[in-house]
Amino acid sequence: MATPAETTRDALVTFLPHRLNRQPVVVRGLTADELWICAGLSAAAGLVLGVPLAWLTRSIAMVPTLIVAGIALGVFVGGGFLRSQKRGRPDTWLYRQLQWRLTLRYPVLAAHLGGCRLITRTGRWSTRRTADRGAA
Repeated sequence: MATPAETTRDALVTFLPHRLNRQPVVVRGLTADELWICAGLSAAAGLVLGVPLAWLTRSIAMVPTLIVAGIALGVFVGGGFLRSQKRGRPDTWLYRQLQWRLTLRYPVLAAHLGGCRLITRTGRWSTRRTADRGAA
């Protein structure tokens, strides 16, 4: 039973463990969502490389072979790269970084990606304080 300090007036528990809502790490430091993104992009790269190679070698087996090899290489290399990029950053850093970059490069998509809520202003910020802090 929750103690009175941990409950609100409407009996909702205000205390939640820190890692309760965090996605578990599946492979090489990637969460499930990141693994699907990495595997999908790697499979697409394998398909793009496999189709011309299959045409050159006249072997249709090159396409699925390069797709599987691309996924394996992409998860191995991409997992290591993303793990090093995410080290010491918040859980949502990767998603916000992708959202921010897509919003800056493709402003038309900003409304669909939730980029309207991001701060994309460049320039100097002012606190409007005077140089004389000690005088009262």
